[in-house]
Amino acid sequence: MFDKLLEAVQDATNTGIKEAGIDVRLCDIGERIQEVMESYEVTIDGKTYQVKSISNLNGHSIGSYQIHAGKSVPIVKGRDATKMEEGEMYAIETFGSTGKGYVHEDMACSHYMKNFDAPFRSLRSRKSKQLLSHIDKNFGTLAFCRRWLEDQGQKGYLMALKELCDADIVRKYPPLCDKPGCYTAQFEHTILLRPTCKEVVSRGNDY
Repeated sequence: MFDKLLEAVQDATNTGIKEAGIDVRLCDIGERIQEVMESYEVTIDGKTYQVKSISNLNGHSIGSYQIHAGKSVPIVKGRDATKMEEGEMYAIETFGSTGKGYVHEDMACSHYMKNFDAPFRSLRSRKSKQLLSHIDKNFGTLAFCRRWLEDQGQKGYLMALKELCDADIVRKYPPLCDKPGCYTAQFEHTILLRPTCKEVVSRGNDY
């Protein structure tokens, strides 16, 4: 039932990989991804939907221990004429939806990540300092979830986590939802722009 939705999003990701390269404009990649994604339709429970690119989500450049390194790879037509450069690494990820093609934050947050450019803040509570030390030691600036904290023995940490978020040391990443009842899918690959080739470093036997 969902095969066409998955096919659309996977095809869009592969299109982004194909279009990416040194000196390629980001807006051109986004336009081609949207064109391919939205050429698909999916029929679910007797109703046909056009697959839409989720316009406020995108791929991104990746740095050392920096998941989002500054450049965004759009998945819709836009005006960002920034170019990809030699030596850069990118997450080419595409998101398709049978809904509006626009997401908003909703529901309880369970995922977090330390701000790569976190400012120095004087923390009030000892628990906040202890939790920050634990995050630095176990996750650095990579993402983590509350379940992992609990699995590692952290207890009574919610107020400390809130203080870290309020100080912009840690950032929340809550669930992202399109309209109720719609279906979404996501595919992603990581590419490295070498001087003479484009390497898909995450390619496996299954995808």
